[in-house]
Amino acid sequence: MGRKNLTEPTYFILSAVSSLPDLQLPLSWIFLIIYAITVVGNLGMIILTKLDSHLHTAMYFFIRHLAYMDLGDATTIYPKMLLNFVMGQNTISSHACATQMAFFIAFIISELFILSAMAYDRYVAICNPLLYSIIMSRARCHVLVGIPYLYSSFQAGMITSKIFVLTFCSSHIRHFYCDNVPVLLMLCSNARDIKLLIILFSAFNLISSLLVVLLSYVLILLAVCRMKSAEGKRKAFSTCASHLTVVVVFYATLLFMYVQPKSTHSFETDKLTSVFYTLVIPMLNPLIYSFRNKEVKNAFHRVFRNKFNFFFNVPFRMLV
Repeated sequence: MGRKNLTEPTYFILSAVSSLPDLQLPLSWIFLIIYAITVVGNLGMIILTKLDSHLHTAMYFFIRHLAYMDLGDATTIYPKMLLNFVMGQNTISSHACATQMAFFIAFIISELFILSAMAYDRYVAICNPLLYSIIMSRARCHVLVGIPYLYSSFQAGMITSKIFVLTFCSSHIRHFYCDNVPVLLMLCSNARDIKLLIILFSAFNLISSLLVVLLSYVLILLAVCRMKSAEGKRKAFSTCASHLTVVVVFYATLLFMYVQPKSTHSFETDKLTSVFYTLVIPMLNPLIYSFRNKEVKNAFHRVFRNKFNFFFNVPFRMLV
């Protein structure tokens, strides 16, 4: 009887990133600029690793898929948020909310396991350099990204469907996008089973992927310590530097968000942390992989030079 008297909301009200109204306009411009850099950086990395034959290696294959995840993660959330800024409202339809949640879960889980696959790739490159091309074959690389895609899609679909078949007693989400935990707080029925499922999956995803990363780098460190050449050690650390920087920033942010004490836990802190790992990190990752990477810089110059010569020479050849 109680269920029949409840009206299922067709729209949800999202919280603003900042509770201070005067900050809304400056924040919208900041988010727009960061999102634009994120799109350009990740699209550039995707195009570069596709076009330049020198980057057709396992490492850049994983970097390209990391760029897919970063671009998808940011695009799932921020265009809608920027549109809400422009429209002067903070609403999202229930269908759009479910879609946003599903894609966000899928992208964030895939990124965790792609980072662990990249750690394994670096381990093979340093500890088994002579067998690298055999071990990191094209087929194995596709398996290492394909399994996370399938697993994350399954988990995203399962959690989202379990949440959105239930009845909501509130239409106000205490977050600026449709994350599963804030949406769970709006349910009328006891969502203990779904909460337990989310906790178990989150713990497994975070711990298992982090263990692969840690084990890979422990083995890398042992291999580096056995090297007698200072130049060899320098090259090994240089090979891992970009990935290690990305891993530390990404996992540190997630651990800060999910492992912080309850006494200091707040939704305002969650919002700031979420902005960092859904927008700032996707902007930083392509910069980290290209800033001190000579291969990426050389590839950019080659691709740019070839395209420039093509567009410059075509009109000339037509005149001749």
